[in-house]
Amino acid sequence: MEINISNLKKKYGDKTAVDISDFNVPKGQIIGLLGNNGAGKTTLFRLMLDLTEANEGSVCMTFDTPTESSTDATLKIDPSESEEWKRYTGSYIDESFLIDFLTPEEYFGFIGRVCDMTKEQTQERIDSFEAFMGNEILGQKKFIRNFSAGNKQKIGIISAMLHHPQLLILDEPFNFLDPSSQSIIKQLLKKYNEEHKATVIISSHNLNHTVDVCPRIALLEHGVIIRDIQNENNSAEKELEAYFNVSVEENIETETNTEEETLTEE
Repeated sequence: MEINISNLKKKYGDKTAVDISDFNVPKGQIIGLLGNNGAGKTTLFRLMLDLTEANEGSVCMTFDTPTESSTDATLKIDPSESEEWKRYTGSYIDESFLIDFLTPEEYFGFIGRVCDMTKEQTQERIDSFEAFMGNEILGQKKFIRNFSAGNKQKIGIISAMLHHPQLLILDEPFNFLDPSSQSIIKQLLKKYNEEHKATVIISSHNLNHTVDVCPRIALLEHGVIIRDIQNENNSAEKELEAYFNVSVEENIETETNTEEETLTEE
């Protein structure tokens, strides 16, 4: 599947959260949205998933829908106008996506039924995440709401991938995870992309993890994609490090100037 974003804008009062004139994600690409907190990453995802209404512009998703008569058949969808995209999409933004009064087993089973998977298919796919779950998810006899933030994150990521979606969207997937789990999810995302030719979009403020996973990185600042970087063999790392170092220095300088102005006024 592929995504085309055109003249997409979202404002909250006088503040522009997203302003993207033209952006394309081709089929089978892993792309990272990188930026500081407040850059617009989550808002962009919420627009793509029709969780927030745009002020202007559109998101067009083109999914593969092969039939016996045509293996090249596709379906174009604007998420704001149709819910068909949900069949082909897996996403996890935050804990609100979870049904937290269920156990993980019940929740995964529910997703399997909604996606017309057999019990055997569901269990087989759950088993493929065994290393990622460790011994902390299944068989705990407790509701999702009683798990740690890291384990809730794992449950959310697994639930998004369980039905093998053509489009996978994960917001800050490395948050709350220990280093071993972060390493495993990076491997899982790469493997999933390779095996299923899925389009994978992740957001993060973590430079190293994003560079490790994504061969293409879009850098957001104040809702605008200011750089679209090809990242072959981690080639984007130095450019991104330079950007974030400059950002830190600018923030420190701004804070210092503000403090000096306040002292002067006093």
